[in-house]
Amino acid sequence: MKSIMVDMDDVLTYGTFIEKAEKFLGRKVDFSNLNGYYIQEQIFGDKINEFFDKLKDEDLYDGAVLLPDCYDTLKELSKYYKIYICTDYLWKEMIKYSGNNLKNKYNFLYEQLEFIPPKNYIFTGDKSVVNCDIKIDDKIDNIEGADIKLLFTAWHNKNISDEELKERNVIRVNNWKDIEKVLLDNINK
Repeated sequence: MKSIMVDMDDVLTYGTFIEKAEKFLGRKVDFSNLNGYYIQEQIFGDKINEFFDKLKDEDLYDGAVLLPDCYDTLKELSKYYKIYICTDYLWKEMIKYSGNNLKNKYNFLYEQLEFIPPKNYIFTGDKSVVNCDIKIDDKIDNIEGADIKLLFTAWHNKNISDEELKERNVIRVNNWKDIEKVLLDNINK
C-alpha cells in the first residue's frame, strides 16, 4: 500500500490564525501585497512579539473546520493508501510554548479525522525526514523526495510558474476534488 503525507495548515484546515491576526491588527490582511511563506514577518512589524505573547495560550483550532471535500476525499483515499498527517507545530517566535500548539493540533485531528489513527500523526519541524510515496503540502520544499508531489494552492505559492512546477515534477491542486481526481485515477496505473 502506497503512503501519503498530508500537510495540515492551509491544506486540511485554515485554523484561526488569520482571524486572530486581523483582530489584533484591527484590519483585514491584504494578501495581494504579501510575498513569502511566513505571514507574521510581513504583517506585524514591531508588534510581532506582542501578538505572539497574546497567542501563546490560545487554541488556533477552536472553531476551525476542515476544508471543503477534505473529509470525504481522505476517507475514500484511506481505502487505497496509508495516510499520514504531517504538520509543523513549532512557532519560532515562541518556541517555549510550541507544546500548546502541538496539543491543539493533535486534538483537532483526533476529533475531525477519526478514521486516521493517532499513530499516523507526525509532528515535526523538518518534513524532509518523512519518506512517503506521495506528498501534499502548500510549501513546495516540503514535497521533495516523493514520487508524486502535489502542491496545494495557497496565497504564498500562487506565483510559482507552471514551468517551475513542470521542471520540479510537481502537480498543482487547488482543492480536495483535484486531489481525489489525481490520486484515485493513479490507483489503476
